[in-house]
Amino acid sequence: MQLDSQTLPLLREALEKLEEAFRGLPTVTHPDESSRLRAVLTTVAERLQDNYPYFHPLYAGQMLKPPHAIARLAYMLSLWINPNNHALDGGRASSAMEKEAVAEIAAMFGWSTHLGHLTGGGTMANLEGLWAAGRLTAGAMVVASDQAHYTHQRVSAVLQLPFIEVQSDEKARMDVQDLNRILERGNVGTVVVTLGTTGTGSVDPLPEILELQKRYGFRIHADAAYGGYFALADNLQAHTSRSFEALSRVDSIAIDPHKHGLQPYGCGCILFRDPAVGALYSHDSPYTYFTSAELHLGEISLECSRAGASAVALWATQKLLPLKRAGEFARGLERSREAALELHGRIARDARFMVLPEPELDIVVWAPAADGLKRVSERSRALFAEAAKRNLHLAMSRIPARRLGTLWPGVERDQESVVCLRSVLMKSEHRDWVDAIWKILSDSVDTILRTV
Repeated sequence: MQLDSQTLPLLREALEKLEEAFRGLPTVTHPDESSRLRAVLTTVAERLQDNYPYFHPLYAGQMLKPPHAIARLAYMLSLWINPNNHALDGGRASSAMEKEAVAEIAAMFGWSTHLGHLTGGGTMANLEGLWAAGRLTAGAMVVASDQAHYTHQRVSAVLQLPFIEVQSDEKARMDVQDLNRILERGNVGTVVVTLGTTGTGSVDPLPEILELQKRYGFRIHADAAYGGYFALADNLQAHTSRSFEALSRVDSIAIDPHKHGLQPYGCGCILFRDPAVGALYSHDSPYTYFTSAELHLGEISLECSRAGASAVALWATQKLLPLKRAGEFARGLERSREAALELHGRIARDARFMVLPEPELDIVVWAPAADGLKRVSERSRALFAEAAKRNLHLAMSRIPARRLGTLWPGVERDQESVVCLRSVLMKSEHRDWVDAIWKILSDSVDTILRTV
């Protein structure tokens, strides 16, 4: 196959357009370093060959999705300026583009007013959400599901906030009854609700948690880093749709444009429903905030220097692919989910495999059939390796035995956890590649079942 290079002439055209704004400046002579650059770039290309083909639909493993061509081009174009979106001195145009792009994401969740900005990724977005919550509920606990991303426990430790896990059910969703028991003990300041766990794509029952909020008065931080954009999809389960529809009622949201938002790493985003949260960021800089009376992004961010290129790329992508239901962008999400449902269905109907519950988003978790968890794990590892030989790249995931509940009846629980296979079908092209993926998977499992 060929990597996409047909769009590169567009970059040259855009670069010439950008250059028009600066033609009045004295000429700066640049030395010709072509031969040296070529040598190093060739070495870089050779080193980068030691990667999985993350851009290809046969890479169906971890959460890795190539940025859209418009995001690549806009990002590269901005690097000739290399704006810094901390203060307007460093990125006038890109700061305005960031505010516009972030407002469009907030509108996707039903917020016409908000406070928000881009971050280096989901970890930093979640950190800012919990940092603000900790300032507003001093000394109170942070609560998250045992299937929430590990970053919440780690960040709580960094912020010196007490943290406790809530049990999850067989579908990897937060157990509301267990949450209620924790809330009854008191001193809970923030509940983290995950909309799209990184393990299985499960969505916590936000409407039920909002009902508990009325009684106990805690803040809700929604970790929608992975699943947030599925708020635009029209083919979700009823439970899942209700949780996304309720997102407008939470206090803060973390989302990662560098996952389903078609952006290069790193591009996260933190949003607060109440703009008054900005008062928590109050600080002074003796040299960066003099060029405008407007709000500088650095005045509402824990990070200082931030890549303006990320804002430019996101803005361009959202102009090409607006964040609206039934639009081209939303249809891409729906195709990813269709691919996951189709693959899950084929696996569920085949006696050679065992599956976990139907995916809520676009992540499928399953394993080769066996009579005990130890044997299941051995076969999962073998199938992972065999499929890779045939250019189908999967991922592995360790599931605690207690999470299996009534799943897989008759399978001996001969160890405390089981290794399963996991596919994140987050490329819209995956919908057209399910047949090819299934053929390789089927041939691979036949091979390993003869020996393992």
